[in-house]
Amino acid sequence: MSKLQPVRGTHDLLPDEYRRFAHVVDVSRHVARLYGYREMATPIFEFTELFARGIGETTDVVSKEMYTFQDRGGESLTLRPEYTAGICRAFVSNGELAQQLPLKIFAAGPMFRYERPQKGRQRQFHQIDLEVLGAPEPGADIEVISVAADILDRLDILGRCVLKINSLGDPESRAAYRKVLVDYYSSHAARLSEESRDRLRRNPLRILDSKDEGDKAVNAGAPSFADHLNQASRDFFAAVQDGLAAAGVPFEVDVGLVRGLDYYTHTAFEFVTTHIGAQGTVLGGGRYDGLIAELGGPPTAGIGWAGGIERLMMLCNEPAPQPRPVVMAPLGPAAEAKALAIARSLRREGITVEQEYRGNMKRRMQRANKVNARAVLIIGDDELAKGVAQLKDLDSGQQREVALDALAGALKG
Repeated sequence: MSKLQPVRGTHDLLPDEYRRFAHVVDVSRHVARLYGYREMATPIFEFTELFARGIGETTDVVSKEMYTFQDRGGESLTLRPEYTAGICRAFVSNGELAQQLPLKIFAAGPMFRYERPQKGRQRQFHQIDLEVLGAPEPGADIEVISVAADILDRLDILGRCVLKINSLGDPESRAAYRKVLVDYYSSHAARLSEESRDRLRRNPLRILDSKDEGDKAVNAGAPSFADHLNQASRDFFAAVQDGLAAAGVPFEVDVGLVRGLDYYTHTAFEFVTTHIGAQGTVLGGGRYDGLIAELGGPPTAGIGWAGGIERLMMLCNEPAPQPRPVVMAPLGPAAEAKALAIARSLRREGITVEQEYRGNMKRRMQRANKVNARAVLIIGDDELAKGVAQLKDLDSGQQREVALDALAGALKG
């Protein structure tokens, strides 16, 4: 190619855009810490088997979208398509984490899926992620949803979202519903898409989430999961709803909201919005009490969610601008040497300082205006001899002499 371009589905986060990106992560991290969550990271690539078992071989992610490759040792590796499986693997392979239950984890980082790039969705994208392991009580469901609501609220997004929740029941309820669903779909198999007929054999619950118009018509008459919940599942879901109401988190029950994997249990939820075109999920998750056992670990309850940072960036308000800098304008070799120490001391005081080394005073002032500086510190030989600097306020245009050891106070005042 004649020009170097980013790979299709990847995107450079340039400084102005990265400021919004960092704002989403920083707000999310701050709120998670207020709830007592600790941050961790997993490798960007893992053995392919982890995601095949953890996400499910019949899912689109595993069957169509993963970036999988063989390394030089012949191992099949996959770039991370989501966080949950990796965090659960870390729990299984790092024994000390089992001594810290309930384990409350926040994470943020890049993910990789081979799908058609579109607005808010790239092949390399980024997620914030929250997980709680070892807490089977409905209180954990209430908390993780509350964390999500508070993050969206701090980002000024919550008012444009609707929280939808549903119960997928315990394993007993799920098995009973699966049988009823298979019977129903089998009687309508001729009307199903080829993909859904394949799912009927391997993962019938995923048909409920089909985007095919013919499948949607069949789904309209499908039996409801809510009608097949046992009493324990009903009680659990009622406790979640009561807790969300008590916490002041509005929600709607959506009986069509499903998670198609067998290890999902009880609560499933999504925050959805219509403010990015068609209705889209901003953040979603659910309870997955069977996942860690599926990965070979001890039976351990789990619940969590993930949110796409790029989508959150599209919805959140413009973050506060970076602090306006002070520009150091030293004139002459001696002043340049002294300015290095002055700049470091001011930065230790929390003052943003940029340093200029070239050009006459006019050029340096032009540069200061270009970076939206609030002030310029001018130091030449005369100032050095007197132990002062000329402090020029670029908003008022006023200039005054300030002792070098009083600069921090003058700039903070």
